[in-house]
Amino acid sequence: MEDENPVQPGVPPEAEAAPMFTGVFAEPPAPSIWRGRDLVIFFVLAVVWLVVSQVASLAVYAILRPIEGWHVTTADMAQNAIFAVVAQVIYYGPLLLYIYILISVQYKLPFLEGIGWRWPGARQAGRIFFAGILLAIGLLIVEIWLPENKQFPLEKLFSSPAAAYTLAIFSVTVAPFMEEMIFRGLLFAFFERMAGTMFALVTTALLFAFIHVPEYWGAWSGVILILVVGLVCSTARALTKSVVPGVILHIAYNATLMSLLFVGSHHFTKLPGLYVHAR
Repeated sequence: MEDENPVQPGVPPEAEAAPMFTGVFAEPPAPSIWRGRDLVIFFVLAVVWLVVSQVASLAVYAILRPIEGWHVTTADMAQNAIFAVVAQVIYYGPLLLYIYILISVQYKLPFLEGIGWRWPGARQAGRIFFAGILLAIGLLIVEIWLPENKQFPLEKLFSSPAAAYTLAIFSVTVAPFMEEMIFRGLLFAFFERMAGTMFALVTTALLFAFIHVPEYWGAWSGVILILVVGLVCSTARALTKSVVPGVILHIAYNATLMSLLFVGSHHFTKLPGLYVHAR
């Protein structure tokens, strides 16, 4: 007598029952990552929050100024280093939150993995840090041969020892991590998925230089040097598939410039006329 439910050759018996439960118990499909829509949302957030955060920071200062007895006028706060750093930190907060939500909540990836954080090892990290020092020294030498030596807005922020210390600490702590996370982490991943590694490398370096244009307005040689730094960090990201080398290069580059400025200005006490290209 034939079996009323013959087993199909090459098909496990349990597989025959699977289809009726597939729609109920199947895992949901993995979310699509690095979509163009998410990139547009990030750019809109970055631009809108830049305006809102600056206006809000100035408004809060204007309200607190007569209460606290601060002497610096609201109009002069644009050239106040401490205010600039505080405003920048306020600006970074929602951007970091969006990046975390995008990667960990929407894409369901571990945050460090999603952002491309892969530690290269202590020995390799040391080599990268040394390369960052050489990059800073090399660009300082190149700068000697560049024609423009006009004072630029960033240099004006170094108006006092307190301002210089504030900017120095910010440039080797917060700035490298946030800028590399945004440019070599988030944006690099978007652009690489959209148009390939070379496109991501060039575009992130150009955008990196572009956002520093206001700081070096009038001293275009500084923008060129920042573009070189961006190209180096983006190349490191492309070669290693990690954002960490860019962070290390960035820290080493800024730390070298700040250290040379510290020594050359007698502990930040003689600042006028000194050029700074730390970012």
